Amino acid sequence: GVKENMPVLKERTFAIEEQFLSPYATKSKDTKGRLREEKPCEMRTDFQRDRDRIIYCKAFRRLKNKTQVFFSPEGDHYITRLTHTLDVAQIARSLARALALNEDLAEAIALGHDLGHTPFGHSGERILNKLAPNGFRHNEQSVRVVDVLEKDGNGLNLTFEVRDGILNHKKSGHPATLEGSCVSFADRIAYINHDLDDAVRAGVLKPEDIPSEITDVLGNSSRERINTAITSVWLNSYGKNCVTMGQDVEQASEALRAFMFDRVYFTEFARGEEDKAERMLSYMYEYFLGHMEKLPATFVKLAKSYPKEQVVCDYISSMTDRYAVYTFNRIFIPRGWSFVDENS
Repeated sequence: GVKENMPVLKERTFAIEEQFLSPYATKSKDTKGRLREEKPCEMRTDFQRDRDRIIYCKAFRRLKNKTQVFFSPEGDHYITRLTHTLDVAQIARSLARALALNEDLAEAIALGHDLGHTPFGHSGERILNKLAPNGFRHNEQSVRVVDVLEKDGNGLNLTFEVRDGILNHKKSGHPATLEGSCVSFADRIAYINHDLDDAVRAGVLKPEDIPSEITDVLGNSSRERINTAITSVWLNSYGKNCVTMGQDVEQASEALRAFMFDRVYFTEFARGEEDKAERMLSYMYEYFLGHMEKLPATFVKLAKSYPKEQVVCDYISSMTDRYAVYTFNRIFIPRGWSFVDENS
């Protein structure tokens, strides 16, 4: 019957990996396992199961209302954390496939890499980092989301490899797997390009503003630049125990990143909005520290096991842009009078 054949599915995946993946790939059967022992799924490998858990978790759903660069933008085509995450998953899978690595692992890491991101884009992270006594880093928070915060404080209990990839996805990280390195490159490739598209869409930049020494190497459109980057990683990494990019493309990408920081992330416009976000998040942080009982039940429970500063950070960083504004209004803006036009 069908039931008896179910384990065959997983065995088949193991066999395919053995046969087709690079000797440097992370094979699903070789996972270092989970923090808490669990009965394995009969059909799916542990990495496939991790990917499914991430997609079904609440933090993943909230990514659709967290902005990447521009605060709660009104347009329908701006990048959100969710569309960014899907971009990264797509590029990471392309890299893993090109290098004969484990696509399921790369995808699971990519889907989970930004779960701990704050409301209000890059600014939100800088602000919480100033407020929290131990600082705030979104990659560490993403691991905390999957280890602790999800499922009412029980966490998703993911594999070592996925958690390691999430923790080490920033440029400064050192992932334990090549799949983790693919995600780290995919993240940088994705965000520089779509942030640039957003900046053009918002009228902050014109395509011709990008210095020609960058476009000559990387290309003139998002499609060309992503293609150049993936091809460069493939040419420089295939058959090797590392994931790396050609020096010319790496340098041009760094130059593009610096250009973006100069012209988009730190502009007067972004800064003006950031001041408002900073006031909102600071007020809420102080308020909840003094009124822990006003936090949702899950966070009140967490405060029995963790320092209250940590738990307030957990709550604020979990908010979407809209929910942060809503919560701020609920706490600090008096309700009541509606205006009547005196002259009518």
